[in-house]
Amino acid sequence: MERTKKPHVLVIPYPTQGHVNPMLQFSNTLSSKGIHTTVALTTFIFNTFKPSTTTSFEWDTISDGFDDTGFTGARNIDDYLFQIKTNGTKTLIDLIRRHQSSDHPIHGIVYDSFMPWALDVAKGFGLMAAAFFTQPCSVNFIYYCSHVGLLSLPSSPVTIPGLPSFFSAPDCYPQYFQLVLNQWSNREGADWILVNSIHEFEAEEGDEILKIGPTLTIGPTIPSFYLGNPIENDKKYELNLFKVGADEAYLTRTWLESKPNRSVVYVSFGSMANLSITQMAEFASGLVESNYYFIGVIRVSEEEKLPKGFGPEKGLTLNWCSHLEMLLNKAIGCFFTHCGWNSTLEALCLGVPMLGMPQWTDQPTIAKYVKDVWKVGVRVKVGEDGIVRKDEIKACIEAVMEGDRDRSIEFKQNALKWKQLGLKALQQGGSSMKNIDQLVSSLREKTSADYRFLIMFMSLSFNIGVQNVFILLCM
Repeated sequence: MERTKKPHVLVIPYPTQGHVNPMLQFSNTLSSKGIHTTVALTTFIFNTFKPSTTTSFEWDTISDGFDDTGFTGARNIDDYLFQIKTNGTKTLIDLIRRHQSSDHPIHGIVYDSFMPWALDVAKGFGLMAAAFFTQPCSVNFIYYCSHVGLLSLPSSPVTIPGLPSFFSAPDCYPQYFQLVLNQWSNREGADWILVNSIHEFEAEEGDEILKIGPTLTIGPTIPSFYLGNPIENDKKYELNLFKVGADEAYLTRTWLESKPNRSVVYVSFGSMANLSITQMAEFASGLVESNYYFIGVIRVSEEEKLPKGFGPEKGLTLNWCSHLEMLLNKAIGCFFTHCGWNSTLEALCLGVPMLGMPQWTDQPTIAKYVKDVWKVGVRVKVGEDGIVRKDEIKACIEAVMEGDRDRSIEFKQNALKWKQLGLKALQQGGSSMKNIDQLVSSLREKTSADYRFLIMFMSLSFNIGVQNVFILLCM
């Protein structure tokens, strides 16, 4: 009878930075709602990043079969996905069993949709289960349509501006293509479909997914400090693949403070983009010749591709930086991005116009939304040889910054509109907050039902025990 009535949720992210951080932010929100929350990282991720002990939630681990090496220890993506399913299933079962015999039994699981096997485990224990989709509704719906046969692949690789790269060149990424389609493999068993998006950003697309199953948009999963409704100790993301030195951070702030408002182009292609040497040369030349101030995030692994002697007078290059702090800075006038969803969602919610240069997976679709739906920027045109030339980069930067004054004003006005909607979503009464409250309410109902069953079971057991003792005494 010491077991708590407080709902307990286990959150299980897919072990990459772009998936872990959104789910950690969602865990912060659940904790702020009075939900006892535990995040289970893979052993390798947990040991590598050594998460903070000051979070509002607890930590636990499961195994992907590569506790010492992570993904790099696998032969290929197929090997990794097989091992994480095999080892993850076993260790997740062990974790749940351990918690179920404690004072804080688990009542529900929020699992990354890249790991649909976690749903089978949850249902084996009779737990509520919610699939967490880290990509936007539009992209998720495209993958669903393909999964159920409503959308066919082209017979040969072609460029389709509005579809993910997997559809224009499916043979280039067969394992990843199956990974994103398998998100929908056992959708019927999930109690909820959670999407890291905002209803107002993708209302029609969200309504289409709602027809598939109970869907809640719960974004943006951004530290609450940047959303006007701060939760204690929630100013930055918990995990970062790359660290920013204190000296480098100070230099960046000082450099930006010396620049006029909205005069700097901020360039970042995330943690995975891999430009060719030719593309890097065109990219660097386009930036310099645009004659705007710029800050370029060039990872160490990409630095060797820069042209020899690259040292722009009006630019500053970094190996990494605090992305949110950069977007929030008044000197930034444009975000030159690969259109990864996390980066795009951050820019939308902080009101920064964008220049999109998508690379793969969901990025082409998101870039189309940046240009044609949200209308907060432009998208580069790729040449027939697959390279974006420097003149195109220069023209696009100019268009967003101030070249065509009417268009640049429209981009800024639209960016402000989406920012206001993004900030409102997680305020009391906002669309995402209402959805989160609905999820929390369903968890509390299940917890109460489980608790009532436990009391009934113990009461029945007690009565049976008393009757047995009475029979024994009368013999």
